[in-house]
Amino acid sequence: MSNLAMPKIDRKLISRKADIVSDLKKIIKAENILYHEDQTRPFETDALSAYKQKPLIVIFPENTKEVSELLSYCNQNRIKVVPRGAGTGLSGGALPMADSILLCLGKFKKILDIDYKNRCVVAQPGVTNLSITQAVQDKGFYYAPDPSSQIACSIGGNVAENSGGVHSLKYGTTTNNILGVEVVFMDGTISRLGGKTYDSEGYDLLGLITGSEGLLCVITEVTVKILRKPETVKAALIGFSTIEDAGNCVSDIIANGIIPSGMEMMDKALIHATDDFVKAGYPRDAEAMLIVELDGTGTEVNELINKVNIIAKKNKSSSIKISKNEKQRLKFWAGRKAAFPACGDMAPDYYCMDGTIPRGKLAQVLKEIGRLSKKYNLPVANAFHAGDGNLHPLIMYDANEKGALEKTEKFGAEILKYCVKIGGVLTGEHGVGVEKRELMCEMFNNNDIQQQIKIKKALDASSLLNPGKVYPILRKCAEEGRIHVHRGKTKFPDIPRF
Repeated sequence: MSNLAMPKIDRKLISRKADIVSDLKKIIKAENILYHEDQTRPFETDALSAYKQKPLIVIFPENTKEVSELLSYCNQNRIKVVPRGAGTGLSGGALPMADSILLCLGKFKKILDIDYKNRCVVAQPGVTNLSITQAVQDKGFYYAPDPSSQIACSIGGNVAENSGGVHSLKYGTTTNNILGVEVVFMDGTISRLGGKTYDSEGYDLLGLITGSEGLLCVITEVTVKILRKPETVKAALIGFSTIEDAGNCVSDIIANGIIPSGMEMMDKALIHATDDFVKAGYPRDAEAMLIVELDGTGTEVNELINKVNIIAKKNKSSSIKISKNEKQRLKFWAGRKAAFPACGDMAPDYYCMDGTIPRGKLAQVLKEIGRLSKKYNLPVANAFHAGDGNLHPLIMYDANEKGALEKTEKFGAEILKYCVKIGGVLTGEHGVGVEKRELMCEMFNNNDIQQQIKIKKALDASSLLNPGKVYPILRKCAEEGRIHVHRGKTKFPDIPRF
């Protein structure tokens, strides 16, 4: 069994709530501490709203010194701490516990430095993703990673989850665009990793921290690189009569040495939902659609657009439309960016999955998702970061129906297991959190997981920082010698359902 077991609720600690609040008031301002039930309720979940749990206390530190003192105090008193950014996460990574302090970084919202000579921006973790681009766009720069939630998600959360977006294919995810961080470890130690330079000596601790989901440290400052806006950007909207043709087109574009700045796929269900939502002019008769964006010099973009057009026709495209201006290009993207809210018209609730597969298996996976949709009698709309194989099936269900959430979870688990089976991974950008933790043994054996836990324990010996996330909390299966999964059956009293 994992030596990082799910902590039981500490009832004695809960009974000391008043004393803990009194101690915290010696560290930060009283108005930055929330502890009444009506105050803490808004923080009981993140964007994965299937699970809810009110924290013991919510705190809003204002500077790194306060974070350091808070963590040191909690470490000495064995109090669990869950870091939280904007709360837009989709894997339950910021889900609090009943005996935990929720450490919110919403007051860390300043851009500290814009350095055009070194092409970087230094920001506090609460700064939104889009705000970085808005701060530098008048000088012709931008920040490349662009999650669909970029208007709200925080840069600190992006680092914790290694977030991507539609431009990840060419420009990479957060890990490829971050230069440095300031972090605070559970014992209160403040450390700087990286900086404004592109290379640093020693172990790649910055790479270790990026995507660590709040289990290793609290991020209090981020340095990201910014890029020059390309001279020309055009997007092609391509419809296909079959999913197979669209998937083959994706593979052929990459095989021909073309690396689009973005390449997204949507199936018919999502084409209709998003077109109804934003009137983007999508090909409603298509079974699948690609948005292929090319950037660079004018000559380069025109040549690549022509090549994409030829490749699309070879793959039996039913329609193709090229953006004539920036307004039309943004309109093409408007539907894709609104994919999640557009699904609100399709069902009372939806469950957004996140897995990654080899590009050449796109059509195969979509067929399997279709088969599972019939098996579970739940409709699905599919969006893909097609270029890098990151898929986002959106399973439609009604949470008010008895057993609907459990059935949806089983459906989602089968999708992710299939992703791993064909050579993919459990997550692309949403993280493991609580949503996928019981599926970790699909990718890792017990020895693999123990090695990861050893790193966690080296930086957080008492496992107080964001406990209960990422690692499975179940017994071993003697027959297989691995951690056994009981998705939907094992009871987790620390994660109440609503």
